[in-house]
Amino acid sequence: MGNKQDGAPQNVAEAQQKETGLRIYLGNLPYESAEEDLEETFRQYGQVESVTIIRDRDTGRSKGFGFVEMPENGEAQSAIDAMNGKEMGGRTLTVNEARPREERGGGGGGGGGSGGYRG
Repeated sequence: MGNKQDGAPQNVAEAQQKETGLRIYLGNLPYESAEEDLEETFRQYGQVESVTIIRDRDTGRSKGFGFVEMPENGEAQSAIDAMNGKEMGGRTLTVNEARPREERGGGGGGGGGSGGYRG
């Protein structure tokens, strides 16, 4: 009947998840952390796609948190399990799956909802 392929994504969300891997939130980072150091640390658990430390736009100083993207969910989960609660540079890390970025109010407004029939 259906020609479903084994291993094929069942829906769009699953396809996007497979495509993007897993984004990991890193909190309570030492302010002197460098992307290269974090990449080296997380590479112990698998392939690292990208590392981003969030920095103050004016000073360039780390804000103490960042993100690591890993393409394989299993490897990313191993990294989360191993690194959450670990000490780095005298600080205890918070490491978990990043939540989707929430829309922030501010900067420009959405237009009012003027739809409907204007017949």
